[in-house]
Amino acid sequence: MIVTPLYAGLLALWFMVLSIWVIMGRSGPDGVSLGDGGKAEMTRRIRGHANFAEYVPMVLVLLGVSELSAAPGWLLHAVGLSLLVGRLLHGYALSFTAHFMPGRLLGMILTFSALLLAGGYCTGYGVAKLIQ
Repeated sequence: MIVTPLYAGLLALWFMVLSIWVIMGRSGPDGVSLGDGGKAEMTRRIRGHANFAEYVPMVLVLLGVSELSAAPGWLLHAVGLSLLVGRLLHGYALSFTAHFMPGRLLGMILTFSALLLAGGYCTGYGVAKLIQ
């Protein structure tokens, strides 16, 4: 079963959206060429983009390792969907809105769930192979 490329590709598309959103905040007469310029909206755009970049690579690596280790398909899809939906909710709530939304909290819960599931599987698999 090939699962990781599907979620990696979909997440890459969302990363492009977040990237373009930051670039749009930097363009125009009121744009901020470096940093956030003390503007709360720009800070949110940058953090939404950066937060994605901080979490997604590790979970995708764990997902790929899990897949190579013959993890069950349901687990791979649970991790991939949790990460995808979590990052969509969190990125939208943080980058595109001016106030706290339940989506931001749910997005982090789903992201942490993906990290825990994939990390737990990889750890268990590694320990099982070690004691064989």
